[in-house]
Amino acid sequence: MSENPSSTASSVDEPLAAHALQAKWQRYWAENATFQAGDATDVRPRKYVLAMFPYPSGDLHMGHAENYLYSDIVARFWRHRGHNVLNPIGWDSFGLPAENAAIRRGADPREWTYQNIAQQKAGFESYGVSFDWSRVLHTSDPEYYRWNQWLFLKLHERGLAYRKKSPVNWCPNDQTVLANEQVVDGRCERCGAEVVKKNLTQWYFRITEYADRLLDDLNQLEGRWPHKVLQMQRNWIGRSIGADVDFRIEGRDAPVTVFSTRPDTLHGATFFVVAPDSDLAAELAAGAPADVRQRFQDYLTQVQKATDIDRQSTDRPKTGVFLEQYAINPVNGEKLPIWAADYVLADYGHGAVMAVPAHDQRDLDFARAFDLPVTVVVDTTAPVTGAMPVIEVDEEGVPIDTAEAFDDQHPSKTGIALTGDGRMINSGPLNGLSKRNAIARAIESLEAAGTGRAAKNYRLRDWLISRQRFWGTPIPMLHTTDGGIVPVPEDQLPVRLPSVEGLDLAPKGSSPLGAAESWVRTVDPTTGEPALRDPDTMDTFVDSSWYFLRFLSAQRDDVAFDADEARRWAPVDSYIGGVEHAILHLLYARFITKVLFDMGLIDFTEPFSSLINQGMVILDGTKMSKSKGNLVLFQEELDAYGADALRVALAFAGPVEDDKDWNDVSTTGAQKFLSRALRIAQDVAAPVGVVFDGGDAGLRRTTHRLLADAPGLVEQTKFNVLVARLMELVNAVRKTIDGGAGAADPAVREAAETVAVMLDLIAPHTAEEMWEILGHEPSVGLVSWRQADPVLLVEDTVTTAVQVNGKVRATLEVPARIGEAELEALARADEKVQRALADKEIIRVIVRAPKIVSFAVKG
Repeated sequence: MSENPSSTASSVDEPLAAHALQAKWQRYWAENATFQAGDATDVRPRKYVLAMFPYPSGDLHMGHAENYLYSDIVARFWRHRGHNVLNPIGWDSFGLPAENAAIRRGADPREWTYQNIAQQKAGFESYGVSFDWSRVLHTSDPEYYRWNQWLFLKLHERGLAYRKKSPVNWCPNDQTVLANEQVVDGRCERCGAEVVKKNLTQWYFRITEYADRLLDDLNQLEGRWPHKVLQMQRNWIGRSIGADVDFRIEGRDAPVTVFSTRPDTLHGATFFVVAPDSDLAAELAAGAPADVRQRFQDYLTQVQKATDIDRQSTDRPKTGVFLEQYAINPVNGEKLPIWAADYVLADYGHGAVMAVPAHDQRDLDFARAFDLPVTVVVDTTAPVTGAMPVIEVDEEGVPIDTAEAFDDQHPSKTGIALTGDGRMINSGPLNGLSKRNAIARAIESLEAAGTGRAAKNYRLRDWLISRQRFWGTPIPMLHTTDGGIVPVPEDQLPVRLPSVEGLDLAPKGSSPLGAAESWVRTVDPTTGEPALRDPDTMDTFVDSSWYFLRFLSAQRDDVAFDADEARRWAPVDSYIGGVEHAILHLLYARFITKVLFDMGLIDFTEPFSSLINQGMVILDGTKMSKSKGNLVLFQEELDAYGADALRVALAFAGPVEDDKDWNDVSTTGAQKFLSRALRIAQDVAAPVGVVFDGGDAGLRRTTHRLLADAPGLVEQTKFNVLVARLMELVNAVRKTIDGGAGAADPAVREAAETVAVMLDLIAPHTAEEMWEILGHEPSVGLVSWRQADPVLLVEDTVTTAVQVNGKVRATLEVPARIGEAELEALARADEKVQRALADKEIIRVIVRAPKIVSFAVKG
């Protein structure tokens, strides 16, 4: 350890003094690697704390200031609790913003990216975040993306990486595919261009293979992740239980399979719908008359301009084209007209649905728009409990249509589908059954007839990872002259990005890498024949799906991560970041974790044991943005007030999960608090090492109540309450010191040291300075929190307030363990209370021992 820095005893309410403290203690931390995680010989229990790593899009902003403050509080807390803490940092440095910025400047995206990383790194250091700087990673480094490529090959070996042609979201401005999450109100979230559908051959990861595990394993995270996030994940996966039903198509040999959650309603199917952008629709249209083919082609052109989200909107007018083809209902042989309609998606189920308009609102809206029949098969007025009702039959034993009993409620008249439970009608052998029994019976009948089977379907789609841009991980696959696709051998990884010299990075519908002749032309490693590299790059979600593991072995060049290190450190104990990543990033990380578990490389199935989502820092009630001109700049606030004041102000601004309006954040108030805290350290007169067993009893009780409560406050992320309690303790110490000869009171030193140690979580530079002024060796960040003395947590007496009609009329000093009856008697006996009650009628008495007695009177 280096020599102690010289004491800087000046007040921190001046920016120059605050920056002097920052420079002094940041230099000390860097020289002594204070926050570097211990190695394998460190016997302390381990904690892995991780904040979602930043994208280097410029300087740090207030969202970063909040996110990394919270993660730093958690990391510092566990060090104080005696743990070996890993708190690393890196940059998610591939992606469109860097490439677009480079295109605008005519520069290499590497230059823009690494300049911004350097700027953000300086910001983090100035902010006093206790990162382990020995493990820094950048996903755009070949040393990192080599392992993205290795991961791709491993998934390919297991059949989890594949290539297919399918409709995708296409941004015509950025000239690349987009995930559903990147489409907002039908437009690209990056550039605002209207997104269209386009059929492309792309690479996918088969995440649907893990759909059940991704859904069921969420139960492990109950109480550890926010309920909202768990529900969003469940909804995104969207498991449905039902049946696959085979429909014959007139003139077509192979049947078409439809997934339905309600096979019990098959008798109510009156038409058949296929997604217009599906291969099936194209096939059926090809066999239709010329005028139908033309109408279909015109319709398809319009459909391709709408996003999946738009097409699923319930308030859009229903549109479609009759293909003049018919499907045969397998349960009754009826011919169902086949329509192409955009409310059915090509990648839902099998791209086709049986339409039961009486009991599905979208089907009903379509039926009413095109005057198609509506057949009720569930009597929603019938009770579903008790014995099965008697079914009325006609002379030939055929059930009478009991739907006549509620003719006024018929969906074709009301426009409202009957979606409730009830008893089956108009459904042959299912008549009279409840929904659950009818579904089971219908599946049995389909399986017996060979026309269907029980099945599950998911809203989740396979992960599209191809991107037609330069600045990303090259996909390590080769295209041979005979049309084959072969992997790049592992010993040839990484497939490095070429130089941008001579390349036009401007988006043009295909990856710029395809134009890098010397890069794209290579040889088949098996045959030696000419081959072409795959020109696409990977979705940057791949980079962030496993980065938490790379931190464990950031400097290793022989493995992606060391399995022993993974057993020691992972999974992440506390993961901190914005709720905007609640679906895809977390879902993809969970998927890759399960794949690596199946490969035997890790011994856990969920990557993040605990998740903390913070709110946004807003201004005047709206999200900050450059375009709105309502930015609060991180560096300007840092320069004006210093890191500690900014950290205290943000921590005190409100609960972690709430949005904080910057107008309500008081950096000047934080400065004043830090100044008072530093002065109490300067005023302490009791010697170092004094025994804390006497002195001001009230101050000691305040200190030990905080010692008892603070761990719970941190673990429950009530950081704002912790700051409030520290302010309370500082005020109590000040009051004792100013009361006379209190500066020499051991209780004052005990309280001041407690403030210094706990303040390290929020304002580490001030805390280090206080600790040194108090005569201790740095670093305060490694000092264990003291335990509260249980004796000092017991209050001998407390003050009781006595109210009459809501007004306090007296206060009583009573034993802390007083009973309610005794407390009420003492209150009634008090002279002030008796005068307030006089001859009035007492209508109610509320006693909350030992804090309050409240009389309600009239008269």
